[in-house]
Amino acid sequence: MKVLITGGAGFLGRRLASKLLQRGVLRNAAGVEESIDRLVLFDAIQADGFTDPRVCVVTGDIADPQAINDVVDADTASIFHLAAVVSSQAEADFDLGMRVNIDAMRLLFERCRQLGHCPKVLFASSVAVYGGQLPELVRDDTALNPKSSYGIQKAIGELLLSDYSRKGFIDGRGVRLPTISVRPGKPNKAASSFASGIIREPLSNEATVCPVMEDTRLWLLSPRQAIECLVWAHDLPTEAFAQNPIVNLPGVSVTVGEMVDTLGRVAGQQAVHKIRPESDAAVQRIVGSWPGRWDMTRAHRLGFKGDADFEGIVRAYMADDLALRGRSAAQ
Repeated sequence: MKVLITGGAGFLGRRLASKLLQRGVLRNAAGVEESIDRLVLFDAIQADGFTDPRVCVVTGDIADPQAINDVVDADTASIFHLAAVVSSQAEADFDLGMRVNIDAMRLLFERCRQLGHCPKVLFASSVAVYGGQLPELVRDDTALNPKSSYGIQKAIGELLLSDYSRKGFIDGRGVRLPTISVRPGKPNKAASSFASGIIREPLSNEATVCPVMEDTRLWLLSPRQAIECLVWAHDLPTEAFAQNPIVNLPGVSVTVGEMVDTLGRVAGQQAVHKIRPESDAAVQRIVGSWPGRWDMTRAHRLGFKGDADFEGIVRAYMADDLALRGRSAAQ
């Protein structure tokens, strides 16, 4: 089986690649486990650090038709479409967001249509497709009303996925990701970047800024469970997405104040003192338009699993990333 990950050099792309290499198999269109003999990691930058002979690293412009033609052929059985321009960056650079988040997705789907082999396509959508006056409990079929360019682009992507699936050009399935926390590494240009920064930096004894009010409610998922959900969504049968190709993934509903309190319980008040409130109206406007909680009934019925609580998310980061960084520094 040949598998493609767009955004393969990114945070989730690299983790997903490692998970797939570890598993060694995915379910094909017939629902039968098939060995992964080639894993293509495609991104604008190189996905380094992979020495497995099954891995093929390709760099290029995802909005270039020839680049798409080069990485997608009739042998490509599965595509994890993770490549995207993130929220604040898409808001600041409208042309870039449209080019990567919409135009490139259309190119990818058109390539599959031209080949006629109907691959599985897993699209990573976002909590940002919602906005405005939301019900207390958001459902998978709650009307989309995004309040950012990023959210609108993700919503358009969902509709494209739905129509290309309806026409039989792809076997599409989409997952709406909650805000992923705690991300390792450095802050990125996502409006939600602080949701990792207010935990990650204090745990490394570094100062950080919180740009939103403490009563801002977020819907969170750990990187560990996000990867498990991506693989689970891929392996579900086509029939699971027949009525609605998009599913809201499980998450943990927590306010920023509750996140900080959890940090204090886990790491002590010296960590909390590393956080400095510094209001950013643009970030507050974007993040404040997202739902802080949604109905997980369908996701649980389909077998998706989330995190038990935010303390578990923090401890997962400490086990998966902070400890690993400490071991690396000691070597």
